Amino acid sequence: VPLVLLQISTTAVVKITSLKVFWTFLKVGSVLYGSGYVLFAYLDAELVSAGWLTQQELMDAIAVGQFTPGPVLSTATFIGYQLTGFWGAIAASVGIFLPSFLFVLLLNPLVPRMRKSPFLSYFLDSVNVAAVAVMLGVLVTMSMETLITWQAVVIALISVFFTFGPKKLNPMWLILI
Repeated sequence: VPLVLLQISTTAVVKITSLKVFWTFLKVGSVLYGSGYVLFAYLDAELVSAGWLTQQELMDAIAVGQFTPGPVLSTATFIGYQLTGFWGAIAASVGIFLPSFLFVLLLNPLVPRMRKSPFLSYFLDSVNVAAVAVMLGVLVTMSMETLITWQAVVIALISVFFTFGPKKLNPMWLILI
């Protein structure tokens, strides 16, 4: 019997409520800086390690979000819906954006003064560099998870060529192809 219990997915054991979804996305929203790729790193730490989603489900949710306008909103809403349905979608959406609205409200008057300070200006530049580093880390993680066949590697190389090479295509065409 214990061996049978070990085979049960943690997603079946963990009771997820809309309130838990809200608090998780509120926490992610309060430290999120960057793009949807940075969001992947935070959600991986919060949702996959907690057993709420698998790595593949998270990558699918990020892909859905990148395909639609407003990738962070789409990803948060999609994951919230996956976890607890309609109210989870609402909870995740409100949770991920509420900190941004509060931070803008509180910090907007201070940012011009912060930029004039040499120390704080360097700090803000460092935050930008850290966001790029997190995106590169996510790129490596996602590559190791998805580029496991030669077909996937060929598709990735062709996509990189047509995104950054001399003959640039709109990324939407690459997604459709």
